[in-house]
Amino acid sequence: MKILTTRRYSTEYILKKIRRARSKKQATENIVRPILAQVKSRGDKALRALTKRFDGVALKSFKVSRSEIKAAYKKLPADVIRAMKMAKQNIQMFHQSTITKKEPVTETAKGVAVWREFRPIEKVGLYVPGGTAAYPSTVLMLAIPAMVAGCKKIIMCTPALRDGTCNPAVLVAADMCGITTIFKVGGAQAIAAMAYGTKSIPKVDKIFGPGNQFVTTAKMLVYGEVNIDMPAGPSEICVIADDTANPAWVSADLLSQLEHGADSQALLMTTSSAVAQNVICEMKKQIRSLSRRKIITAALRKSYVIIAQSLDEIVELINEYAPEHLEIISRDEEKILKRINNVGSVFLGASSSEPLGDYASGTNHTLPTSGFAKMFSPLSAESFGKMIQVQKISKRGIDNLRETVETLAAQEGLDAHKNSITIRFT
Repeated sequence: MKILTTRRYSTEYILKKIRRARSKKQATENIVRPILAQVKSRGDKALRALTKRFDGVALKSFKVSRSEIKAAYKKLPADVIRAMKMAKQNIQMFHQSTITKKEPVTETAKGVAVWREFRPIEKVGLYVPGGTAAYPSTVLMLAIPAMVAGCKKIIMCTPALRDGTCNPAVLVAADMCGITTIFKVGGAQAIAAMAYGTKSIPKVDKIFGPGNQFVTTAKMLVYGEVNIDMPAGPSEICVIADDTANPAWVSADLLSQLEHGADSQALLMTTSSAVAQNVICEMKKQIRSLSRRKIITAALRKSYVIIAQSLDEIVELINEYAPEHLEIISRDEEKILKRINNVGSVFLGASSSEPLGDYASGTNHTLPTSGFAKMFSPLSAESFGKMIQVQKISKRGIDNLRETVETLAAQEGLDAHKNSITIRFT
């Protein structure tokens, strides 16, 4: 990891350096746009050709059969199935506790009752990555809130392996959540299929799920044709650590996110040079025994240690960078948390290791990346629906609003608006 100090560099320069390391927008768009166009114009034929090209497998049918799902259960150890059930329970509990199906009624005037009610999006598509690693946990994080929300039609796309099957843990997780319509399609072409629809894969109203830079770019480009959850791309982690932090633990947490892919990014922010050096030394030790060290090593080239002169500088950097994951390991953790506005998910205290949130604490691990935490929230059950407004107005209510509405309608020259009120009093 490269070291940058605010004593030597401005916060603007530091932000530019770390953002540039994770940005490949234009080059990625040049690759993704033709893929979207092919799927839109040629449908399943394009999907077959692209699946052969990118995944190395020729498929006759994209849909996962019931027999494939049953076979997947036999491939998984019992402890893995038990772990997924436990994680499912916690995730479901959290999302059920956060959704409000009907908000309290507000009386804005005597006889005027207004409120909002939740309605699920009817057709949703879930994308589950399967490139350098397959993620059954992502299935749980997407499917459970969709089920809690009450979506009627839920489909899932995930890449095929070279033998034409899908990762068994991904299939089992989907089945546990009641997802029965699964397609063996990955990458930007899967996003295109769900956005435009093909003979095999139905068009949906909103697409959910994380992915690499190509998947994220595809989602951004089809936005408008369909809705999307958020720009969720390569993984990011930032750790704020003071001298109370255990360097080995901090190192382990930073490395955990880098194994997602070579385009992942890790940041350590501290006011202590000693903490910085100790963490770097620990990372060098730990990386030797990790199975994905080649990927981690590549990701480390895009990762940084920032040594700041004050906590104020760290807070400024965090709020401008807007990380996907933020660990705060400090004696002042509560004070720091209150000052953080832009972040996907926060892990407070030394025991709150980020992978706990990836799998089983119950919070969602589908989060905004690349600075989009400034404007997007983590995935939730509410993401799978929308709120409708309701108003019920009595005779007394229209009496109270009559003069206001007639006056404003007349001012705007909208006689029909005014008449719709006046006629009720003639």
